[in-house]
Amino acid sequence: MSEIDPTDHALATIASILEHPEPVLVVRHTETEIVVAGEREHVASDEQAVIDEQPALDEHPVVEEQPLVPEHTDADGYSKVGPGPMVAIRLKWTVHRGDDGQYYVHETIGEQSTPVVSGPMTSEAAVHFVDVQQDEANRRFEQLRSEIAGRSSLADYERKGEA
Repeated sequence: MSEIDPTDHALATIASILEHPEPVLVVRHTETEIVVAGEREHVASDEQAVIDEQPALDEHPVVEEQPLVPEHTDADGYSKVGPGPMVAIRLKWTVHRGDDGQYYVHETIGEQSTPVVSGPMTSEAAVHFVDVQQDEANRRFEQLRSEIAGRSSLADYERKGEA
């Protein structure tokens, strides 16, 4: 019997964790309106309202879905991060406006790498370039993750002597 590389187990574990990510919810406190004895009182979220006569009715925080990366109206500063379990090998694309008014995309791997610069291009082209690069990185990551999961299940299959 051949021994299985321990990194296969680690990669399979990472893949299984990434298959079921936890959802991200953002809770915002909004202005509320409290009805007390037929009168309406307007209370801002940062004010503390104390009402002894009647408790507030159905107070629930408003939960709004929000994208993880805010949309930019200007391409300068537009940024996306590629997939991956470790920050040290994660790709990041950021659009910067040059002194000449053109836009350049800086691509880095990890936090300490020297960026690879693409450009010059228009703001729309730079945003499109970042989006395409991130989509391609996500596609490749998913492909690699499924290959790792397939190898892991094959290794389990062989280990049990079913092969």
